[in-house]
Amino acid sequence: QVAAASGHTVVLVDQSNEILKKSTKGIEESLKRVTKKKFADKPEDGAEFIKKTLKNLTTSTDAASVVHSTDLVIEAIVENLEVKNELFKRLDKFAPEHTIFASNTSSLQITAMANATTRQDRFGGLHFFNPVPMMKLVEVIKTPMTSKKTFESLVDFSKAVGKSPVSCKDTPGFIVNRLLVPYMMEAVRLFERGDASKEDIDVAMKLGAGYPMGPFELLDYVGLDTSKYIIDGWHSLEPNNPLFAPSPLLNKLVEEKKLGKKTGEGFYKYK
Repeated sequence: QVAAASGHTVVLVDQSNEILKKSTKGIEESLKRVTKKKFADKPEDGAEFIKKTLKNLTTSTDAASVVHSTDLVIEAIVENLEVKNELFKRLDKFAPEHTIFASNTSSLQITAMANATTRQDRFGGLHFFNPVPMMKLVEVIKTPMTSKKTFESLVDFSKAVGKSPVSCKDTPGFIVNRLLVPYMMEAVRLFERGDASKEDIDVAMKLGAGYPMGPFELLDYVGLDTSKYIIDGWHSLEPNNPLFAPSPLLNKLVEEKKLGKKTGEGFYKYK
């Protein structure tokens, strides 16, 4: 949506036409919300903007067949290194030499993905934040092999789609999640020790630190399974780092399928 709205030609690839139909409809609805604010006084300009944006967007279920005319590939599939590497390996065979590959991963190593291809110098991370149309930040990740030209292209692209890029080396969690995930885990430990209630911890961080959500609200919003997956991955990389220690309570909730907002219950219950 964001790339198409800023004048780029985009091919959205997914596993089935059914998913793609749903995605296109979702983009259309999202654009309507954006234009309501952006073109409040000129609804006809808003309608034109939506039409123009959707014109820039086509869909496909076969990434290999469309990659030959692509300058940039942004992968945003399941957070599983093997599955991502399989995709990159396949696309590497069909993509032109100049094509840059980027991953939107939030917790996996970019270098490990780049090494699955023959274009290590044309590979980087572009980590967008949810919800992408609203959030201004993009973390641009360079591996030791990413060329200066590739890195600059990724920064320029981020700016061209109206985002504010920050740069980071290929370190676990990059900037935001490297600070955010241990903070959320510390909140869980504070609660586990019985030092404060989860409600009071949430209120304290909202009113005392100016955060829009408390750590438990945020964990439920992100998904407890996602948070557990990230911390487990980092713990296996650095087993002696106390910041990455697993939490018995988090593990128990995930086991009980209480994953947060998406399942109706996590640390809190949702109607």
